[in-house]
Amino acid sequence: MPRTTVVSAPGKVLIAGGYLVLDPAFSGTVVSTSSRFYTVIQDHAVEEPSKIRVRSPQFLEATWTYEVSFKEDAVAVEPAATNTSKNKFVHLALHKSIVVAVESKGAESVKATLKSGLDIAIAGDNDFYSQRAKLEELNLPRTLDSLTKIPPFVPTGVHLADVHKTGLGSSAALITSLTSALLVHLDVIPEDALSTDDDSNDGRRLAHNLAQYVHCQAQGKVGSGFDVSAAVFGSHLYTRFDPGVISDLMSESNTPPKLLPVLSTSNPAWDYRIEPFKLPPLTRILLADVDAGSDTPSLVGKVLKWRKEKSDEAGALWKSLDQLNQSLAQTLLHLGKLYEKDPKNYVESVKYISTLQPVQWQANPWQPKEELPVISTFFEAHRISEQIREKMREMGAGSGVPIEPPEQTKLIDSCVAQAGVIGGGVPGAGGYDAVWLLVCDPATSEPDKSPTEKIEYFWSQYKELSLSPLSAKESLAKGARIEALDAILGLEAAVNVKDAA
Repeated sequence: MPRTTVVSAPGKVLIAGGYLVLDPAFSGTVVSTSSRFYTVIQDHAVEEPSKIRVRSPQFLEATWTYEVSFKEDAVAVEPAATNTSKNKFVHLALHKSIVVAVESKGAESVKATLKSGLDIAIAGDNDFYSQRAKLEELNLPRTLDSLTKIPPFVPTGVHLADVHKTGLGSSAALITSLTSALLVHLDVIPEDALSTDDDSNDGRRLAHNLAQYVHCQAQGKVGSGFDVSAAVFGSHLYTRFDPGVISDLMSESNTPPKLLPVLSTSNPAWDYRIEPFKLPPLTRILLADVDAGSDTPSLVGKVLKWRKEKSDEAGALWKSLDQLNQSLAQTLLHLGKLYEKDPKNYVESVKYISTLQPVQWQANPWQPKEELPVISTFFEAHRISEQIREKMREMGAGSGVPIEPPEQTKLIDSCVAQAGVIGGGVPGAGGYDAVWLLVCDPATSEPDKSPTEKIEYFWSQYKELSLSPLSAKESLAKGARIEALDAILGLEAAVNVKDAA
């Protein structure tokens, strides 16, 4: 009977640790999103031995066919001459995953799985791509409610190269879902490796190592890896791996080394660290795609050059930022402990501060004393997040890079001054294209009075930048996971739509 494998992987938001996360001496706080990429692999769908067809139904002319051949110890995955475009990410993911499968299970096992070919469909939740044009087409305002009226996995109407992304880490989520699905489908790792939240199982860790390697190959450089790590493990505090672990695999050698000994979970050189993290109860992350009409240049290279040239100045700033980043993570985690210890007063506290600007949270002399620990901890999170922004602006000024450009500063200052907003910033490397806010999300609030609704209204009225909210929240389902095709609204219909071109 034909077998179907479905694996999803979430997007990400780096809320603390921008630039520092590139250095193994520092960590970052990464939140995985409810927006996911899905890979659906079906046997016997091509009916040609060793042929793999990959489709991305949300784009025009987005079908790629590959021929897999086995020669002694080598595996070749060749694009078909009929392909109208190249897809480096997909090609590398297929090739490296199949090589790992051959090294792990033997060529005969892989040939048996490929005997009638594979059909692979990849689809991303709408949040990964700007929905501004779709909302205008439907004559809908840019609100969270309007986003629910757009069909899931809606076609973008453009070629892949022309899509406007929203910065949620689509390439990392795509590669993680594709490589993980292939590892499961080719029987390299068991399904249950991705159906439990156990971060330490070997199958999930191998999926991580392979996805990191493929993503680095596709990008042409060894990045920090926090986006792939979030796609595999979910929200966490991330400390990067030593780039040297895959340096031998990155070179285009005529006799490439075996992948499995390097990518294996028994290789101690994979020294990344992940520590548990989740946002506090009764809060939610709010994200907006910002259309500032300017293209953000490559920021990272300039910042790292400045760090090298001004090592004393930058070193002191890095150290100061690291302390603030760690303090923010621990303060947010402490709020979770306060909820566990005294849920009743935690709920009341959130309800109270949801109606006030942060400067007013601690001003009430008649505040019940049982609520004070919660309120003061929320204010501490607010204070630290503001200090992090200040230091990131210092980094931007020193390096001549628009990490938090003046337009974004004005916007975020206005947002953080709203009732029930804990903090915010420009995610990841910064620039013009996105903002994040952490807001109170009380269990009960009057209609149109919740912080989320007030921020939505504020964004809709804001004239100086064009803002469009994203529907993503934190993923409580953690990282990469096995899915049932019929359990994901709209996925089966999306992946069964043949290429429109």
